[in-house]
Amino acid sequence: MQISTNISRNSHSSNSKRLIRDILKNRYIYLMLFPAIAYYVIFHYFPMYGVVIAFKDFRAGLGIMRSPWAGLKHFEQFFSSYYCWRLIRNTILLNIYDLIFAFPAPIILALLLSELRSNKYKRIVQTVSYLPHFISVVVVVGFIGNFFSQNGIINSIIIKFGAGPISFMLESKWFRPIYIGSGIWQDIGWGSIIYLAAISAIDPQLYEAATIDGAGRFRKIVHITIPSILPTVVILLIFRVGGMMSVGFEKVFLMYNPSTYETADVISTFVYRSGFRQAQYSYSAAVGLFNTIVNFILLVIANYTSRALTENSLW
Repeated sequence: MQISTNISRNSHSSNSKRLIRDILKNRYIYLMLFPAIAYYVIFHYFPMYGVVIAFKDFRAGLGIMRSPWAGLKHFEQFFSSYYCWRLIRNTILLNIYDLIFAFPAPIILALLLSELRSNKYKRIVQTVSYLPHFISVVVVVGFIGNFFSQNGIINSIIIKFGAGPISFMLESKWFRPIYIGSGIWQDIGWGSIIYLAAISAIDPQLYEAATIDGAGRFRKIVHITIPSILPTVVILLIFRVGGMMSVGFEKVFLMYNPSTYETADVISTFVYRSGFRQAQYSYSAAVGLFNTIVNFILLVIANYTSRALTENSLW
């Protein structure tokens, strides 16, 4: 027992010395890392102490620590409210649709681009598909508003076919298709970059061997390309599942209106309205904390499920 304890201590001491030597040797590289670490500590970790207001009746005049405790009152208020399940349903459905339609889109584009023989045409397609990513969300929503307005291009086409105009931006049933479709258009090219990088790292000899065996292009994709990029797909899928309770606040906030709340109102927009417009800081903090906890649980479940099924995981 004493011998194993000594071995453990010596190993720990050796690892510490090795780490110190590495830091001294690569001090300039670690120095470059410092601004990123400082950013996360100052703006992400340090403010976490404010989560305590979810369990208090926060009053600005008293401050966080002096405000009276409320226990789980705000959580009970949220779960018993009319909006609770509507918010959860809308948030989950938007993420499920995004997972079904938007997540595979960059993978499919990367597979198609990798099969193009003309490098010139490939570069043109890549450039055109990348460009929408660099357009701000505000401008994208402006495009959506113009295209889908009563006098927009989409309704003009519909009218030419003899049908009446549709109020796309005022009818709740159209919010999800427009949100998901515009998201695919904006991010499909940018999302395909990481998959193209994974495809370019595949050993060309595998394709040569498959060609000798008589495999066609489709069979090469199925038996070589997809299995080779599967670890990358799994890691990104874990991240995506870990954010199932999160929806991009900016785009939803810019797109929705009271007439589309039934399908458009999500947890992040509700937290904004409760916290900033109605000054219910403790209540909005409780809702946001619930959202974060669920995301963390989903991330852990997705990671362990992936490890069990594919042997690929984040940790």
